[in-house]
Amino acid sequence: MAHRVQDKVIIVTGAAQGIGFGIAEMLAQEGARVVIADKQAEKGEAAAAKICAAGHTAIFQYADVTREADCAALVQIAVQRFGKLDGLVNNAGWFPRATLEETSTELWEAIMNVNVRSAFYCCKYAIPAMQHAGGGSIVNIGSIHGLQASANLVAYGAAKGALLNLTRTLAGAYGADRIRCNYLIPGWVLSEGEIALAESRGGDVNELRAQGAQLLFGRHQTPQDAAYAVVYLISDESSQVTGSIFHIDAGMSSLIFKARHVA
Repeated sequence: MAHRVQDKVIIVTGAAQGIGFGIAEMLAQEGARVVIADKQAEKGEAAAAKICAAGHTAIFQYADVTREADCAALVQIAVQRFGKLDGLVNNAGWFPRATLEETSTELWEAIMNVNVRSAFYCCKYAIPAMQHAGGGSIVNIGSIHGLQASANLVAYGAAKGALLNLTRTLAGAYGADRIRCNYLIPGWVLSEGEIALAESRGGDVNELRAQGAQLLFGRHQTPQDAAYAVVYLISDESSQVTGSIFHIDAGMSSLIFKARHVA
């Protein structure tokens, strides 16, 4: 049976867990050869092993994607191992909450490094490899906070807004090379990072689930919800799609919540 991204070579950053792993796993299930990039070595190795144990193809490569040298090496290893590079999913991200007053220069720089600089570095080295391969697809994992203001996510919102502009710039600059670039907005995913953030603020997973029940479809999203869209954007089915914003957020960007009957 033919798969939607058969034999495509795809790098997924921040893929040791959460949304990134969900994306990597589904791409592999659809026939891709996946390079899992993360700085969590033990979790990254386990993620690749899980995919391989299911009969698919994945390798783990340690990479701190805020470091240019690591991003250059990541692309080089993907090409050396599999002979080409067809796609890149810039998923690595960090979303600490802080108002303007709470945001130090150091925190600002750290958030920018993880959410924007990493994508710049990865694209800088991935695009020449894609040009050599005759084309490719880049998916930048964005956020509704890149479109809408939130007073306690000043740096994160600014970073995701910058990532959107980078996406559109690259889409225009490299379209003639058959390289596409799109911005995907997942919704509220009950990921390890989201749970850890809630716990750091005195909450727990049960509180999060209760909040998720108030969303339009009655639940938080899963990594797989985002992964379905990534498979489409990486596949040839989306060959005419570039510079686009994909809302895979269960209506969150429109502030849609379940209607309540009032007695």
